[in-house]
Amino acid sequence: MSHPDQAAVFTSQLQNWMQQAGMTSFRALSRAAGVSRWQVEQLRQGNIAQMRVEILLKLSQALQISLTELLTPFTANHQADQALPSAANLEQQLTDLRQEYDRLQTQLAQQRQELLQEFQQSSVQMLESLLLQLPTAAYAAQQNPQAPAVKLLPLLRPIDQLLTHWGIDAIATVGTEAPYDPQQHQLMEGFAEPNDPVKIRYTGYRQGDRLLYRAKVSPVNR
Repeated sequence: MSHPDQAAVFTSQLQNWMQQAGMTSFRALSRAAGVSRWQVEQLRQGNIAQMRVEILLKLSQALQISLTELLTPFTANHQADQALPSAANLEQQLTDLRQEYDRLQTQLAQQRQELLQEFQQSSVQMLESLLLQLPTAAYAAQQNPQAPAVKLLPLLRPIDQLLTHWGIDAIATVGTEAPYDPQQHQLMEGFAEPNDPVKIRYTGYRQGDRLLYRAKVSPVNR
């Protein structure tokens, strides 16, 4: 608690800052800083040891001065009070708070990404049969436009859009030929050497660099 004469000095200094910032009352300072009138009164009395760093920062921003400039008059009059934090200590606390905030933001972003990946993986596993079978069924329907299954083809578009949104790409199109790649293709029958032509029977999927399902293929007899 400051002495009455010190409180008068603090109040005078605060009023000077307020005048420079275009404020005419302590109520205006309270509104501009987004703090309570009680917090402003604490500053007028010089009781900054009981004030949180966030409150002091809001007040300094409202007064358009640095946190160090705000604290200097108060710490200069309390050099003998070891319980009162110095401006440098409060600046360090503020830096620590910002670093902790940034760390928590990064951690939250990582957790959000991990949860999203887990959801995508579980969804793909639940839809595994659908994802692997439908492209082949759609290819068969396209070969016979008169087949009733052709009417189902528009229903596949939302699934394709969802996979695209998740960054999941088909390895190859059903019915096309490709050089045999044991890393991406699974032979359903026969034998093939790497780079031998094979026909895609069931498509596979990748998500970025990660292989989800190998495409099922069969050798092409020339």
